[in-house]
Amino acid sequence: MKDNSYDVIVIGGGAAGLSGALTLARACRSVLVLDAGQPRNAPAAGVHGFLSQDGLAPIELLSFGTEEVTRYGGTVRHGVASSARRDRQGFVVGTEDGLEYTARRLLVTTGLIDELPDIAGLRERWGRDVLHCPYCHGWEVRDQPIGVLATGPHAIHQALLLHQWSSDVTLFGHTAPDPTDEESEQLAALDIAVVDGEVTGLEITDDQLTGVRLASGQVVPRRALALMPRFVARSEILDDLGLVSAEHPRGVGRYIESDPTGLTPAPGVWVAGNVTDLFAPVIGAAAGGVMAASAINLDLVTEDARRAVARRADPFSPTSEAANCERLLGERRHGLTA
Repeated sequence: MKDNSYDVIVIGGGAAGLSGALTLARACRSVLVLDAGQPRNAPAAGVHGFLSQDGLAPIELLSFGTEEVTRYGGTVRHGVASSARRDRQGFVVGTEDGLEYTARRLLVTTGLIDELPDIAGLRERWGRDVLHCPYCHGWEVRDQPIGVLATGPHAIHQALLLHQWSSDVTLFGHTAPDPTDEESEQLAALDIAVVDGEVTGLEITDDQLTGVRLASGQVVPRRALALMPRFVARSEILDDLGLVSAEHPRGVGRYIESDPTGLTPAPGVWVAGNVTDLFAPVIGAAAGGVMAASAINLDLVTEDARRAVARRADPFSPTSEAANCERLLGERRHGLTA
């Protein structure tokens, strides 16, 4: 086995990618993780809802994960994967710095991009006091004045949901359609105020959100603002393999379709995490990585058994002998044989 050749290349070193790589490394597979170093949750102070790791800084979680993968013989490298193509052995992945790696299987865990409204100050506060997931951030803003920025039909649901964490919730109509009569009745029953008019900016005092500014000039005091961004899978690396993102059935963005194990319509290519599950929290993304890795290993086991049968049936086949020698060299290099 060549130094740049692996059983599996994992593109993306977040919770999904590292969990998948850890599972594969523990299955005695040679695995390479290529990570661009741009985690979606980097602005957040901590990861929440992750059993035994609640409140841990995202960068620390990734650091621990990297250490665990390498402990079992996996390789984690910083690099931006820029191309992926098929070859005779499986796949060739190229990086922006001109390197190429080959693998029998691919696991793509590149996550997604949150597309936010063009409102001054919104991006800078994202993941801090501007948020979208109450299960990730609701506890931290509980009992505070919370605003909900309506950009689509999901805003009503979000406002009702956030009322679980605070009795002081205001819905900003912004660019969304007016609530239906039934929705208005629900909002009124829960004392959720509705403010008409477009939002143009945020008021920040001492690095803390203090208000939401309307086009009229009015500022509504708020300490947190929730919204539903458009989720777009980071899937450009898959274009050359014939995998194009699809519009999500719930109309919230674009994702890569896959089966429950993460297998895509492209043979040998699996996905996990937010690139395929737009709503997955960190622990859900990690679980998806484990599921995909288990399926990949089973697929490789099946292929290895099929090759073994072929070698046994024709032990003098040049192809079989060369493949066997290459496998043995790889095993010796990784310390798996004497």
